[in-house]
Amino acid sequence: MSAIAMDVPQNGSVKSLDTLCTVAEIEEFDFSRLSDRPPRPLNIERKRSFDERSLSELSIGLSPRNSSRNAEYSRILDHLENIFSPGRRSGFNTPRSQNCFEPHPMVADAWEALRRTLVYFRGQPVGTIAALDHSEEELNYDQGTASQIAGPLIGRLELIMAHQLDAGQSRTAESPNAVFVRDFVPSALAFLMNGEPEIVKNFILKTLRLQSWEKKIDRFKLGEGVMPASFKVLHDPIRNTETLIADFGESAIGRVAPVDSGFWWIILLRAYTKSTGDSSLAEMPECQRGMRLILSLCLSEGFDTFPTLLCADGCSMVDRRMGVYGYPIEIQALFFMALRCASLLLKQDDEGKEFVERIAVRLHALSYHMRGYFWLDMKQLNDIYRYKTEEYSHTAVNKFNVMPDSLPDWVFDFMPTRGGYFIGNVSPARMDFRWFCLGNCVAILSSLATPEQSAAIMDLIESRWQELVGEMPLKICYPAIESHEWRIVTGCDPKNTRWSYHNGGSWPVLLWLLTAACIKTGRPQIARRAIELAESRLLKDNWPEYYDGKLGLYIGKQARKFQTWSIAGYLVAKMMLEDPSHLGMVSLEEDKQMKPLMKRSASWTC
Repeated sequence: MSAIAMDVPQNGSVKSLDTLCTVAEIEEFDFSRLSDRPPRPLNIERKRSFDERSLSELSIGLSPRNSSRNAEYSRILDHLENIFSPGRRSGFNTPRSQNCFEPHPMVADAWEALRRTLVYFRGQPVGTIAALDHSEEELNYDQGTASQIAGPLIGRLELIMAHQLDAGQSRTAESPNAVFVRDFVPSALAFLMNGEPEIVKNFILKTLRLQSWEKKIDRFKLGEGVMPASFKVLHDPIRNTETLIADFGESAIGRVAPVDSGFWWIILLRAYTKSTGDSSLAEMPECQRGMRLILSLCLSEGFDTFPTLLCADGCSMVDRRMGVYGYPIEIQALFFMALRCASLLLKQDDEGKEFVERIAVRLHALSYHMRGYFWLDMKQLNDIYRYKTEEYSHTAVNKFNVMPDSLPDWVFDFMPTRGGYFIGNVSPARMDFRWFCLGNCVAILSSLATPEQSAAIMDLIESRWQELVGEMPLKICYPAIESHEWRIVTGCDPKNTRWSYHNGGSWPVLLWLLTAACIKTGRPQIARRAIELAESRLLKDNWPEYYDGKLGLYIGKQARKFQTWSIAGYLVAKMMLEDPSHLGMVSLEEDKQMKPLMKRSASWTC
């Protein structure tokens, strides 16, 4: 296992990157039909949280074994207090709103919970941890709050003081506070919508620095452009330094590199630029180079005959074996959106122009491929049902040689007369007909889906509300795989049993993606209905990571409580619904140059 680290002395000088400049919007959006109000901060009244209290309060009754070490203890505790509650930063004080409406009572609780997840590096907020569950050990996240960290950490420091200080040695204390790149995205959007871009800027710059480090798993070196799946902050109170440690997949389940991290990074950079009107961050040479490195990985030529990206299982939000290897819709939709964002952010210099040209070529091919081969509606389903096989030459209709007998029985009942969606995967002789929420919502937001296809996706959600939403939004995929298929596809994964976790579980974080897609397609009533469902349970259930069961009635059997992206997803959905102009951060209008296929399906007509 490789340890990718970045040492920065606490008192070292840092070049200022905070210079702001007002520039014209990167691209034009017409949101006048949605709202003529500018984005504004949300009203939050908050109380002093446990994690803001001085860590010296935690040391009551804990005295050093030797009074000569009192001064050293005080210095360590003061340092820890600075780490976890540095200077009562403005990040802990949400601007008071001038709104004339009374927010839902959950909103204040959600903001309070979200702020407790902040992670600091050298006194600056750089991200949020994945969960604040105090009930049990966090097996996958390796994170915690100040109160969780302080007790064991002070205990370890006491041992260090007793056995090592006299010898003049120093040791690094590892704080369990992993920041996951994909998990931070809804948190970042929440802070941007609330007028607090500093943490997002810090996150973008820190992950960019980590991208430049050498990445090795065993004896194999990863591509230079790979972004980390997560990073942690290590505190050394003895040497008075802090260190960032990145994970590029070497610690992940299955040792799979995160393909989606780089795409989310580009999308978040564009959201920051759109929200703040500040293009100076994106125009930094380091950010330009970071984008080019990510694009170099994705646009490289090889043996592929398709414009889609070939991926392994576990490389995205579905980070366990779930049969999504090949060309999963989530990765293809994020790839498409990241390419479009990058084409807007890249400078028009020699290097930038070359990549913009390559992006344009790939976008045309990718949109044609996805809209034609991944799209499924009643007409296309009937065509596949009647496919002939073993066709050769360029005149073949069944281009992937898909066997009609491989059509699952459930898809005939699931497909409404009006409606459609992008299926989970298309590769030679294989179509995965499962519905995946994230991929379809991102397809709408990125305009990978045509306006007609976007409307058809929303028609499907309305028609199949019980299946896709039920009692808690939103199914990550539908349907669940079970019995013999579950054993073969998941390898008997005890966490991905039927209607649980990635296998048909209901994930509240997806609420923000659904809300954004609803606003873009002019269906805000769907989002409002889903938010009301979530509000009936999320706070009472302590913000679970996911729910189990066909209808999402049960808190997930291994779901963590106070899951950060469940909290942030709700906040983003609420703020976006209240002020639809926020949609501009995560939405791209249709590129008129990418003409849709001439072939029109039945679901496109009224």
